[in-house]
Amino acid sequence: MDALSFVIGERAGNLRVKHTKDLIHGAHIGKPVAATASVTMQYCEDTGEELSFCRSISGSSSEYRINGRQVTLARYTAELERIGVVVKARNCLVFQGAVESIAMKTPKERARMFEQISGSQELAEEYERTRAILQRAKEDTQFHFNKKKTVTAEKKQVFQEKVEAQKYQTLLDDVNEAKVQLNLCQLYHNERGLGTVQESLQERQLEVAGRKSGMEVLETALKSQKKEHGRLSRSSSRSRKRSCRAQEKILGQRRPQYIKAKVNTAHHQRKAEEALAALQKGHRQRGQKEQELAELRSELAGVERAWGRFEKEVEEKGATRGVDVQLEETQLRQYKELKEQARRQGAILGQRGEKLRWELKADTEKLEFDQRRRKEVECSQKQLEQYIQRAEKLEEYVSICNSSLRGHQEQEESLVRELEEGRARNEEVNQELGEVLGQLQNAGMDRQESRRQQQRQEALESLKRLYPETLFGRLVDLCQPIHKKYQLAVAKVFGRYMNAIVVASEKVARDCIKFLKEERAEPETFLPIDYLKVSALNERLREIRGVKLVVDVVQCGDPMPQMKKVVQFVCGNALVCETLKEARQIAFGGPERHKTVALDGTMFSKSGEISGGSSNLRGKARAWDERDMSKLKERKEQLAAELRVLMKLKHKEAELKQVQAQVLGIHTRLKYSNSEMETIRKKNIPACHAEVSKLESELTNLDSLIQMQKESVEMKDASMEEVQDEVNKLEDTVFKDFCAEIGVSNIREYEQEHLKEQQEVDKKRLEFETQRTRLGTQLEYEQAQLEQQGRKLKTLEETMLKEERKAADQKKEEDKLLKAVDETLSKMKDLKNQLLLKKNDVSDSKAEVDKKAKSLQEKSRELVKVQKEVISVETALEQKRTERHNLLLGCKIQGLPISLLSGSLDHISEVQLDSESQSTSATLEIYEREAEMQLDYSDLRKESMDLDGEEAVEVELERLREVVSSLEGVIQRSTAPNLKALEMMGEVKDKFQGVVDAFEASSKVTRKCHQEFEQVKAKRYRLFSQCFEHVSIVIDQIYKKLCRNSSAQAILGAENPDEPYLDGISYNCVAPGKRFMAMDNLSGGEKSIAALALVFAIHSFRPAPFLIMDEVDAALDNTNISKVTSYIRDKSREDFQIIVISLKEEFYSKADALLGVYSEFNECMYSRLLTLDLSPYPVKEGNEKEMEKEMEK
Repeated sequence: MDALSFVIGERAGNLRVKHTKDLIHGAHIGKPVAATASVTMQYCEDTGEELSFCRSISGSSSEYRINGRQVTLARYTAELERIGVVVKARNCLVFQGAVESIAMKTPKERARMFEQISGSQELAEEYERTRAILQRAKEDTQFHFNKKKTVTAEKKQVFQEKVEAQKYQTLLDDVNEAKVQLNLCQLYHNERGLGTVQESLQERQLEVAGRKSGMEVLETALKSQKKEHGRLSRSSSRSRKRSCRAQEKILGQRRPQYIKAKVNTAHHQRKAEEALAALQKGHRQRGQKEQELAELRSELAGVERAWGRFEKEVEEKGATRGVDVQLEETQLRQYKELKEQARRQGAILGQRGEKLRWELKADTEKLEFDQRRRKEVECSQKQLEQYIQRAEKLEEYVSICNSSLRGHQEQEESLVRELEEGRARNEEVNQELGEVLGQLQNAGMDRQESRRQQQRQEALESLKRLYPETLFGRLVDLCQPIHKKYQLAVAKVFGRYMNAIVVASEKVARDCIKFLKEERAEPETFLPIDYLKVSALNERLREIRGVKLVVDVVQCGDPMPQMKKVVQFVCGNALVCETLKEARQIAFGGPERHKTVALDGTMFSKSGEISGGSSNLRGKARAWDERDMSKLKERKEQLAAELRVLMKLKHKEAELKQVQAQVLGIHTRLKYSNSEMETIRKKNIPACHAEVSKLESELTNLDSLIQMQKESVEMKDASMEEVQDEVNKLEDTVFKDFCAEIGVSNIREYEQEHLKEQQEVDKKRLEFETQRTRLGTQLEYEQAQLEQQGRKLKTLEETMLKEERKAADQKKEEDKLLKAVDETLSKMKDLKNQLLLKKNDVSDSKAEVDKKAKSLQEKSRELVKVQKEVISVETALEQKRTERHNLLLGCKIQGLPISLLSGSLDHISEVQLDSESQSTSATLEIYEREAEMQLDYSDLRKESMDLDGEEAVEVELERLREVVSSLEGVIQRSTAPNLKALEMMGEVKDKFQGVVDAFEASSKVTRKCHQEFEQVKAKRYRLFSQCFEHVSIVIDQIYKKLCRNSSAQAILGAENPDEPYLDGISYNCVAPGKRFMAMDNLSGGEKSIAALALVFAIHSFRPAPFLIMDEVDAALDNTNISKVTSYIRDKSREDFQIIVISLKEEFYSKADALLGVYSEFNECMYSRLLTLDLSPYPVKEGNEKEMEKEMEK
């Protein structure tokens, strides 16, 4: 079985070994008979063609062959499947003990087995993947569906809130209409009263104007005198501060300019002197050049004359020699013929001589080459020494540069760190100084107000000196809020008492008022402690959550218990609230009205008036911060001093740039030095070492070679002389008669004498030509140098003149600046004298001002009585204007739709005023701007306009207030709706549409995933069902045949009919003559029969060409063995090939052939095979008939 399993491709894990090499015979005892082993299976096709399947063991792997050709495992397995052998399903092998295990498989395992047989298991992964995708798509669709339901509910809720908001808005409109009627009524009757008060004020002012006319002349004179005094004082101060400083500044500017001009003059004078010296030196050099040029011209003329004389001598010698040695044409022709004859006769000698000359030339060149090589060795040695010395010097220079670089880098880091710290500290100091200056600026007032406050402070100091025990100071100085956030609120409640002076008794207050009138000082408010009537505090107000009594947020710096009385008198039962809304609610929202103030200074009076004045309040509240001003000023001085010190650090930036430039230069020098040193050490020195080593090895041979070459040259010179002697003898023989005829001893004498003389003449001519050319070239060069020097002298002369002019100009500038410095010193002296005179004028002017002021003070006392009446009327007018302003401001704050004929509520100032506010320029500007506004009273009912008398007006106003209060009560009792529902409705509609679109998109994706899943599911179900339905149909017939009884039943059932592969497959058999019982309760033989029926049924679905079973009869008795063998014999006669391994005679006796295996021992156990053909021995027919009868029963 192992061999068969091995050859059809089973893995080693499914065999009875761990590794395939353990299958080799003897490997289990450590003595394998061979390194390789193979199993071959021969299969005969229906066409008669044979296929050979061979699997061999090669090391730890296997090789697969089909018909002797090696193939891959996949190809091998595919070919087996083509013939019906499915390795994974094991449809051709039934192992020992597998029959009982098949019968005892669980439904799940049986379903997996069917999946393997049917091939649906290959779709399991795709099935799970598509099912998971479908599940996620369904969850996403459900999520969007739930979201759609939520948004739908939200849409309904918002619609309901929208309806409620519209109803609530209608109620708010009614309240606003009632408030408009109330405010229009108040404004209408306020305007009528305001006109009456203004007429009364005009009458009083005309009366005051008459009384003032008498004082105007005196006041004009006093003002003129004060102005003159102020002008003189300012002029004296400005002259003292500005004129002297200006002249000192001018002097400080002109002195450096004078010094600079003086230095420039000296500089240009020095440059002019240097140019003059250079010009004189140039003139001397020009004289020398002209002298040298004259000498060259004289020398050139001498050469020309000598050359002429030489040519004349040559002509004379030529004429003389031409008479003696002139050859005739016949002689010259004969000379040439004889010369050609000598050449032909001495051709061999000429060739020898030419050869010797070439050899001599080659030896000479070789000698010169060897000598050059010797010099190259010496030069390379010198160059190597130079490279080594250069490298040492560079290394020393690099070390020095590195040391210098480290020092400069440390200096640079120190400077950078110092500058960075300085810049950081500079920023911090500037920021802190800006904050301090901002605080000081915010705390300051305008100059006019400061002078007024100073006068009032001086008057208070005078009063303190008069009444040190009974005058305590101003209220603002004696107490303060417990926290800064209460400053505006407390300042608002204090009102006109903010700067009131606290005194011990009424008598002291009257005395102080009398003193102030006498001194013509500013009017003051006094709070005499014994005169104040203080009502008891309402303790129940402390129980209100979120608010505090103003008395409780004010702390007194003076430990006197009387101060509490003063604070209680000023504050009363006023309450302080965190927000404007809370203050309004507490003031008007309860059954009893209260005086409340918000933290921003807005105050609500019991009468319904709303007042504030944030800008004025902030100015008043800053009075509590003036105590910190002295500390801020000291801190400002410290920061300014530190900033001046830090500014000096900027001078070190130039030093840093210089150090950085030095570091950069050192870096550059180091870079090039290291590069050069690296080149010398890595390239030049090794190259020289290699060259020197190579040449030194040749040096020992060069000396001997040079000596040999010298000897060879000497020998060839001797040979050349011998050849030349033979040539000379030959020429003497040939030219013997010719020489006698022309009168020379030999032909060489003629040739050498005449040729040598001609050569000397040519040489001499060449010398003359060379000398003339040299002198001409030198003459041209010297001439050009002389011209260039002339141009240079001209430039020097121009430079000298230019510098002299500049020096003269600078001298004029120097004289001019010196004169300006002297003038400035003189002016400073005159200014000091003028300042002394102006001081005397100021003193006289001050005395005159005091005199006129005293006279005017007497007149003013008479006018005060009349002005009190005007003040009373102005106060009434101020109250009316304040009431009108607060009404308009209340309409603006509440957003009431008041119609205007001119102007707009947007122009109403948000500064809130009350009757205690002082009439400042800002307040008057507000009143004037509001007076120009004309209200449209057409919306006011006629009954509210036609009222006479203040009582009727008050009754109408009270009625309107009750209407407003009633409507507001309805609103308070109503639950406040969501007023943003109108805005939210559009957002909810968009959100709902988005959710619907997302739900539809998700549903579309889910349908697509469902289609893909259903396709995979249908394919898997089809494959599984084909196998299962076939097996479930044929298994009953097979079981009946195996049992030889038609009452036997074999039933296969799917636990999940829709998708049977997801759950189990039940398998039950009803044995003949027995009741139905579970498979576990059947006997061993019955289980084996049932298992074999299942095996044969599965085999019928995908039949293999053969079936091999291993001891499937182990649990069968003889009767069952007979049934099984009978079935197998019948099937084998049809389309069944089967090999059964059995140890029971009852089984194998019915076979067609037997194969017996036995063992032999020869150092190792070997298996031997015996075969027996049983076809000649048919099975007894009696037994078959009995079996047929049993089947009929």
